Amino acid sequence: MSTITAKEVNELRTRTGAGMMDCKKALTEAEGDFEKAIELLRKKGQKVSDSRSDRDAKEGSVFARTTENGTKGYMIELNCETDFVAKNDEFQAFGNSIIEAVTAAGASDPETAKTLSINGKTIADHLIDYMGKIGEKIDIRKCKEVQAQQVIAYIHPGARLGVLVGFNNTDGVDTATVGKDVAMQIAAMSPIAIDRDGVDANTVEKEIEIGKEQARLEGKPEAMLEKIALGKLNKFYKENTLLEQDFVKDSSKSIGQYLKEVKPELSVIRFERVQLGN
Repeated sequence: MSTITAKEVNELRTRTGAGMMDCKKALTEAEGDFEKAIELLRKKGQKVSDSRSDRDAKEGSVFARTTENGTKGYMIELNCETDFVAKNDEFQAFGNSIIEAVTAAGASDPETAKTLSINGKTIADHLIDYMGKIGEKIDIRKCKEVQAQQVIAYIHPGARLGVLVGFNNTDGVDTATVGKDVAMQIAAMSPIAIDRDGVDANTVEKEIEIGKEQARLEGKPEAMLEKIALGKLNKFYKENTLLEQDFVKDSSKSIGQYLKEVKPELSVIRFERVQLGN
Protein backbone atom coordinates (compact mmCIF):
# COMPACT_ATOMS: atom_id res chain seq x y z
CA MET A 1 0.00 0.00 0.00
CA SER A 2 1.34 3.42 -1.01
CA THR A 3 2.05 6.02 1.65
CA ILE A 4 -0.41 8.94 1.63
CA THR A 5 1.45 12.23 1.86
CA ALA A 6 0.27 15.43 3.52
CA LYS A 7 0.46 17.12 0.11
CA GLU A 8 -2.00 14.62 -1.36
CA VAL A 9 -4.34 14.99 1.59
CA ASN A 10 -4.27 18.77 1.25
CA GLU A 11 -4.89 18.56 -2.51
CA LEU A 12 -7.95 16.36 -1.97
CA ARG A 13 -9.16 18.72 0.75
CA THR A 14 -8.80 21.66 -1.65
CA ARG A 15 -10.76 19.84 -4.36
CA THR A 16 -13.57 18.57 -2.13
CA GLY A 17 -13.70 20.84 0.93
CA ALA A 18 -13.80 17.75 3.16
CA GLY A 19 -11.94 17.57 6.48
CA MET A 20 -8.28 16.55 6.65
CA MET A 21 -8.94 13.27 8.47
CA ASP A 22 -11.78 12.35 6.10
CA CYS A 23 -9.52 13.05 3.12
CA LYS A 24 -6.69 10.96 4.54
CA LYS A 25 -9.06 8.09 5.30
CA ALA A 26 -10.60 8.23 1.82
CA LEU A 27 -7.19 8.32 0.09
CA THR A 28 -5.96 5.43 2.22
CA GLU A 29 -9.04 3.36 1.39
CA ALA A 30 -8.69 4.28 -2.29
CA GLU A 31 -4.96 3.43 -2.21
CA GLY A 32 -4.05 6.91 -3.44
CA ASP A 33 -6.58 7.00 -6.31
CA PHE A 34 -7.94 10.56 -6.22
CA GLU A 35 -11.09 9.91 -8.24
CA LYS A 36 -11.97 6.89 -6.14
CA ALA A 37 -11.32 8.91 -2.97
CA ILE A 38 -13.66 11.66 -4.19
CA GLU A 39 -16.32 9.02 -4.87
CA LEU A 40 -15.87 7.60 -1.37
CA LEU A 41 -16.30 11.07 0.16
CA ARG A 42 -19.48 11.62 -1.90
CA LYS A 43 -20.85 8.25 -0.79
CA LYS A 44 -20.21 9.28 2.80
CA GLY A 45 -22.19 12.47 2.16
CA GLN A 46 -25.07 10.51 0.65
CA LYS A 47 -25.02 8.13 3.62
CA VAL A 48 -25.24 11.06 6.04
CA SER A 49 -28.04 12.57 3.93
CA ASP A 50 -30.02 9.33 4.00
CA SER A 51 -29.46 8.70 7.71
CA ARG A 52 -30.55 12.23 8.68
CA SER A 53 -33.44 12.66 6.25
CA ASP A 54 -35.96 12.62 9.10
CA ARG A 55 -34.02 15.10 11.25
CA ASP A 56 -35.32 18.61 11.89
CA ALA A 57 -33.05 21.18 10.28
CA LYS A 58 -34.50 24.36 11.75
CA GLU A 59 -31.32 26.36 12.19
CA GLY A 60 -29.48 28.11 9.36
CA SER A 61 -29.64 31.48 7.64
CA VAL A 62 -31.70 33.48 5.18
CA PHE A 63 -29.91 34.93 2.15
CA ALA A 64 -31.27 37.51 -0.33
CA ARG A 65 -30.08 39.28 -3.47
CA THR A 66 -31.47 41.54 -6.17
CA THR A 67 -30.44 41.64 -9.81
CA GLU A 68 -28.12 44.43 -10.90
CA ASN A 69 -31.03 46.50 -12.30
CA GLY A 70 -33.10 45.90 -9.17
CA THR A 71 -36.17 44.57 -10.98
CA LYS A 72 -35.94 41.06 -9.51
CA GLY A 73 -35.16 39.79 -6.04
CA TYR A 74 -34.44 36.30 -4.73
CA MET A 75 -34.31 34.81 -1.26
CA ILE A 76 -33.45 31.38 0.13
CA GLU A 77 -33.63 29.70 3.52
CA LEU A 78 -30.62 27.41 3.92
CA ASN A 79 -31.10 25.08 6.86
CA CYS A 80 -28.83 23.04 9.10
CA GLU A 81 -29.34 21.35 12.45
CA THR A 82 -27.33 23.55 14.81
CA ASP A 83 -26.71 27.25 15.32
CA PHE A 84 -22.99 26.47 15.61
CA VAL A 85 -22.88 25.34 11.96
CA ALA A 86 -25.13 28.20 10.82
CA LYS A 87 -22.66 30.78 12.15
CA ASN A 88 -19.67 29.06 10.57
CA ASP A 89 -17.95 31.17 7.89
CA GLU A 90 -17.94 28.24 5.46
CA PHE A 91 -21.72 27.76 5.82
CA GLN A 92 -22.24 31.47 5.22
CA ALA A 93 -20.00 31.38 2.14
CA PHE A 94 -21.93 28.35 0.86
CA GLY A 95 -25.24 30.18 1.31
CA ASN A 96 -23.91 33.25 -0.49
CA SER A 97 -22.72 31.13 -3.42
CA ILE A 98 -26.17 29.52 -3.66
CA ILE A 99 -28.10 32.81 -3.63
CA GLU A 100 -25.73 34.20 -6.28
CA ALA A 101 -26.44 31.19 -8.52
CA VAL A 102 -30.18 31.45 -7.84
CA THR A 103 -30.21 35.15 -8.69
CA ALA A 104 -28.20 34.66 -11.88
CA ALA A 105 -30.47 31.85 -13.08
CA GLY A 106 -33.79 33.24 -11.83
CA ALA A 107 -34.77 30.17 -9.81
CA SER A 108 -37.96 30.52 -7.78
CA ASP A 109 -38.33 27.18 -5.96
CA PRO A 110 -35.98 24.90 -3.99
CA GLU A 111 -35.99 22.00 -6.45
CA THR A 112 -35.01 24.22 -9.37
CA ALA A 113 -32.34 25.85 -7.23
CA LYS A 114 -30.78 22.47 -6.50
CA THR A 115 -30.35 21.75 -10.21
CA LEU A 116 -28.15 24.83 -10.70
CA SER A 117 -24.40 24.48 -10.94
CA ILE A 118 -21.59 26.02 -8.88
CA ASN A 119 -18.08 25.35 -10.19
CA GLY A 120 -19.31 22.59 -12.49
CA LYS A 121 -21.27 20.67 -9.85
CA THR A 122 -24.97 20.89 -9.05
CA ILE A 123 -26.06 22.50 -5.81
CA ALA A 124 -27.75 19.19 -4.92
CA ASP A 125 -24.36 17.47 -5.11
CA HIS A 126 -22.72 20.26 -3.11
CA LEU A 127 -25.38 19.76 -0.41
CA ILE A 128 -24.60 16.04 -0.22
CA ASP A 129 -20.86 16.69 -0.06
CA TYR A 130 -21.29 19.28 2.67
CA MET A 131 -23.47 16.92 4.71
CA GLY A 132 -20.71 14.32 4.54
CA LYS A 133 -18.21 16.89 5.70
CA ILE A 134 -20.07 18.29 8.72
CA GLY A 135 -22.36 15.37 9.59
CA GLU A 136 -25.55 17.47 9.69
CA LYS A 137 -28.59 17.67 7.46
CA ILE A 138 -28.28 20.67 5.11
CA ASP A 139 -31.12 21.69 2.82
CA ILE A 140 -32.69 24.57 0.92
CA ARG A 141 -36.14 24.82 2.49
CA LYS A 142 -37.46 27.91 0.70
CA CYS A 143 -36.62 29.82 -2.47
CA LYS A 144 -38.63 32.96 -3.31
CA GLU A 145 -38.75 35.44 -6.17
CA VAL A 146 -40.26 38.94 -6.46
CA GLN A 147 -40.42 40.97 -9.69
CA ALA A 148 -41.36 44.65 -9.90
CA GLN A 149 -40.12 48.01 -11.19
CA GLN A 150 -37.90 48.10 -8.10
CA VAL A 151 -37.26 45.28 -5.62
CA ILE A 152 -35.65 45.81 -2.22
CA ALA A 153 -34.02 42.97 -0.28
CA TYR A 154 -33.68 43.18 3.50
CA ILE A 155 -31.99 40.74 5.89
CA HIS A 156 -32.73 41.34 9.57
CA PRO A 157 -29.66 41.28 11.88
CA GLY A 158 -28.82 37.68 12.71
CA ALA A 159 -29.93 36.49 9.24
CA ARG A 160 -32.85 34.51 10.65
CA LEU A 161 -35.42 36.66 8.85
CA GLY A 162 -35.51 38.21 5.40
CA VAL A 163 -37.89 40.24 3.24
CA LEU A 164 -38.26 41.00 -0.45
CA VAL A 165 -40.63 43.83 -1.37
CA GLY A 166 -41.52 44.95 -4.89
CA PHE A 167 -42.62 48.49 -5.80
CA ASN A 168 -44.14 50.00 -8.94
CA ASN A 169 -44.30 53.68 -9.96
CA THR A 170 -40.97 54.40 -8.33
CA ASP A 171 -39.71 57.17 -10.63
CA GLY A 172 -38.31 59.99 -8.50
CA VAL A 173 -38.59 57.97 -5.29
CA ASP A 174 -35.73 57.22 -2.89
CA THR A 175 -36.50 53.51 -2.99
CA ALA A 176 -33.55 52.61 -0.77
CA THR A 177 -35.08 54.51 2.17
CA VAL A 178 -38.74 53.73 1.50
CA GLY A 179 -37.92 50.14 0.65
CA LYS A 180 -36.07 49.58 3.91
CA ASP A 181 -38.90 51.20 5.89
CA VAL A 182 -41.51 48.94 4.30
CA ALA A 183 -39.31 45.84 4.47
CA MET A 184 -38.66 46.41 8.19
CA GLN A 185 -42.42 46.87 8.69
CA ILE A 186 -43.05 43.50 7.03
CA ALA A 187 -40.27 41.90 9.09
CA ALA A 188 -41.66 43.28 12.37
CA MET A 189 -45.42 42.99 11.80
CA SER A 190 -45.69 39.95 9.49
CA PRO A 191 -48.70 41.05 7.38
CA ILE A 192 -50.58 38.28 5.57
CA ALA A 193 -51.39 40.39 2.49
CA ILE A 194 -50.77 43.81 0.93
CA ASP A 195 -54.41 44.91 1.38
CA ARG A 196 -57.78 43.42 2.25
CA ASP A 197 -58.36 42.33 -1.36
CA GLY A 198 -55.38 40.02 -1.01
CA VAL A 199 -56.72 38.16 2.03
CA ASP A 200 -57.83 34.63 1.23
CA ALA A 201 -61.63 34.19 1.18
CA ASN A 202 -61.42 31.24 3.58
CA THR A 203 -59.54 33.40 6.08
CA VAL A 204 -62.20 36.13 5.82
CA GLU A 205 -64.99 33.60 6.36
CA LYS A 206 -63.19 32.11 9.35
CA GLU A 207 -62.64 35.53 10.95
CA ILE A 208 -66.33 36.41 10.51
CA GLU A 209 -67.36 33.15 12.18
CA ILE A 210 -64.91 33.75 15.03
CA GLY A 211 -66.28 37.27 15.45
CA LYS A 212 -69.86 36.01 15.59
CA GLU A 213 -69.01 33.33 18.13
CA GLN A 214 -67.16 35.81 20.34
CA ALA A 215 -70.13 38.19 20.24
CA ARG A 216 -72.52 35.32 20.95
CA LEU A 217 -70.49 34.29 24.01
CA GLU A 218 -70.61 37.91 25.18
CA GLY A 219 -74.41 37.67 25.13
CA LYS A 220 -74.99 39.98 22.15
CA PRO A 221 -78.36 39.74 20.36
CA GLU A 222 -78.40 37.30 17.43
CA ALA A 223 -79.52 40.07 15.07
CA MET A 224 -76.38 42.08 15.89
CA LEU A 225 -73.84 39.28 15.38
CA GLU A 226 -73.15 39.95 11.69
CA LYS A 227 -72.54 43.67 12.24
CA ILE A 228 -70.29 43.02 15.23
CA ALA A 229 -68.35 40.38 13.33
CA LEU A 230 -67.76 42.76 10.41
CA GLY A 231 -66.43 45.35 12.86
CA LYS A 232 -64.00 42.78 14.22
CA LEU A 233 -63.04 41.89 10.64
CA ASN A 234 -62.08 45.52 9.97
CA LYS A 235 -59.82 45.38 13.02
CA PHE A 236 -58.31 42.17 11.64
CA TYR A 237 -57.55 43.92 8.35
CA LYS A 238 -55.93 46.83 10.17
CA GLU A 239 -53.67 44.51 12.14
CA ASN A 240 -52.83 42.05 9.36
CA THR A 241 -52.72 43.81 5.99
CA LEU A 242 -49.63 45.84 5.13
CA LEU A 243 -51.25 49.04 3.85
CA GLU A 244 -53.64 49.29 6.81
CA GLN A 245 -51.09 48.53 9.52
CA ASP A 246 -49.84 51.39 11.67
CA PHE A 247 -46.39 52.43 10.50
CA VAL A 248 -43.99 51.14 13.16
CA LYS A 249 -41.79 54.26 12.84
CA ASP A 250 -44.76 56.64 13.16
CA SER A 251 -48.01 55.18 14.51
CA SER A 252 -49.92 58.35 13.61
CA LYS A 253 -50.17 57.05 10.05
CA SER A 254 -50.68 53.76 8.23
CA ILE A 255 -48.21 52.31 5.75
CA GLY A 256 -50.66 53.22 2.99
CA GLN A 257 -50.67 56.84 4.12
CA TYR A 258 -46.89 56.86 4.40
CA LEU A 259 -46.52 55.65 0.80
CA LYS A 260 -48.99 58.27 -0.46
CA GLU A 261 -46.98 60.99 1.25
CA VAL A 262 -43.86 59.79 -0.56
CA LYS A 263 -45.65 59.61 -3.92
CA PRO A 264 -49.39 59.12 -4.50
CA GLU A 265 -48.83 56.59 -7.28
CA LEU A 266 -46.20 54.54 -5.41
CA SER A 267 -47.45 51.00 -4.81
CA VAL A 268 -46.34 47.73 -3.27
CA ILE A 269 -47.25 44.94 -5.66
CA ARG A 270 -45.76 41.94 -3.87
CA PHE A 271 -43.69 40.91 -0.89
CA GLU A 272 -42.14 37.73 0.49
CA ARG A 273 -41.18 37.19 4.11
CA VAL A 274 -39.02 34.23 5.14
CA GLN A 275 -38.40 33.45 8.78
CA LEU A 276 -36.05 30.66 9.79
CA GLY A 277 -37.91 27.50 10.78
CA ASN A 278 -41.41 28.84 9.98
